[in-house]
Amino acid sequence: MKTVREIKSEAVTEAVANLFQKANYELTEDVIKALRQARQQEESPAGQEALDKIMENAGIAAEDGVPLCQDCGVAVVFLEIGQDIHITGGDLYQAVNEGVRRAYDRGYLRKSMVANPFSDRINTRDNTPAVVHVELTPGDRLRIIALPKGAGSENMTRLGMLTPSAGRPGIIDFVVEAMEAAWANPCPPVIIGVGIGGTADKTMILAKQALLRKVGEPSHDGETAGLERDILKKVNNLGIGPLGYGGTITALAVHVETFPAHIGSMPVAVCFQCHSARHREITL
Repeated sequence: MKTVREIKSEAVTEAVANLFQKANYELTEDVIKALRQARQQEESPAGQEALDKIMENAGIAAEDGVPLCQDCGVAVVFLEIGQDIHITGGDLYQAVNEGVRRAYDRGYLRKSMVANPFSDRINTRDNTPAVVHVELTPGDRLRIIALPKGAGSENMTRLGMLTPSAGRPGIIDFVVEAMEAAWANPCPPVIIGVGIGGTADKTMILAKQALLRKVGEPSHDGETAGLERDILKKVNNLGIGPLGYGGTITALAVHVETFPAHIGSMPVAVCFQCHSARHREITL
């Protein structure tokens, strides 16, 4: 008989706390590499200077242990839960939220969550509750991904319920128009996550999950990788440039995730991530 592996809720809490602090202080190597490449490719002097300042800021944040940005984001958490594990010692959601609470307290991270969002908008004072997405997977491991999501980029999210007749050109136009409308608001150079297919809610999650891929890592599907390249080229031809100062690098990458769709619909979602592409993960 196969045994069930136990993971203590306190281990989840500490993992979440550490991930959100590290994500807010340090960019991952793939992001730093992408920013350096962007600096080499950028043709605009103003864009070059903006990228220099972005990289200088990243260096200071990592060295001094301070947030990369004053907006420390909504605490978005992706959990991939192995079906052969059991969480002991407490509720999993409570464990995640306690981890967020510790991270934002210990790390002196700005607490931005407000209750009663359409009326009093009272700060919850600990940046909870987290937005948690759960997926059940085979095995006995728990993968935790922490994604602090700032409002500047999140506010530019777009959902389009396209008809199948729009096809590939319609998807490209939708994404490029979303970037053009967003302009400098999501703090370019951005990473653009695109979800295609499923239902409205499914495609929105796909777009956000696309941001978790290593920057510039193409889709494993050749057709989808080609779509990513074509969108990126058109976005960078907009001339928005780093921080909106004009230039040739508006996006570092476009990542597309797809899912089968109903014969009568083609949902498309666009989710932007700013140049401080913050996320960290661990597998317990």
